[in-house]
Amino acid sequence: MDFTTEPVLQVTNATIFQGMDPVLTDVDFSVEQHEFVFLIGRTGSGKSSLLKTLYADLALKSGKVEIAGFDLTQIKTKEIPFLRRKIGIVFQDFQLFSDRTVAENLNFVMKATGWKDSSKIKARMAEVLLLVGLNNAASKMPHQLSGGEQQRVVIARALLNEPSILLADEPTGNLDPDVADGIFKLFQEINKKGTSILMATHNHELLRKYPYRVLKCENGKLLDSKTHDVSFGSTY
Repeated sequence: MDFTTEPVLQVTNATIFQGMDPVLTDVDFSVEQHEFVFLIGRTGSGKSSLLKTLYADLALKSGKVEIAGFDLTQIKTKEIPFLRRKIGIVFQDFQLFSDRTVAENLNFVMKATGWKDSSKIKARMAEVLLLVGLNNAASKMPHQLSGGEQQRVVIARALLNEPSILLADEPTGNLDPDVADGIFKLFQEINKKGTSILMATHNHELLRKYPYRVLKCENGKLLDSKTHDVSFGSTY
């Protein structure tokens, strides 16, 4: 267990790019251990580009980002898989292999991130599926699961390596409100167990209901509800 008090994510004077174009400038914020933070903003405002930069899918061209013990200004391509063992990534569109069972989907990620002992693989797989409420789903194919169940598999996949932070890009965006609520409660449970969460969302109800800190991408800047009055009415 990591008992240090360093933030799990520290962004300093960063510029976030989409292709050649800067979409966010002078980005400064941190996420503490065990913190839950919402990320909001209009489509095209830079939310996804920021998240992709944090998990090194987009290169950091300017400024400094330290996440889960990695300095992204100096990270080498061969180190990126090690970074992604320390962070969990949850996408809106699931990105499961449709021709493999749930267990095979999870096994693929574990093998790719260095797991070798088959008994440990099975034990960890059973653990994360139980955590997300899908302990009977290991042998099912993705098309046999509902959208909410598929998203739970994605969350299980993100938790396999016990990440210090989860980056979630609109994880409830494709789900019915009731299902979305269950998925959000799962994120809260994960957060209470000690994993930091940075979640991009358009769900106004979540923002109104839960008083978590909010980061808002707006007009090329990132506003922080700790220091700014961040509005999240129906217009964003």
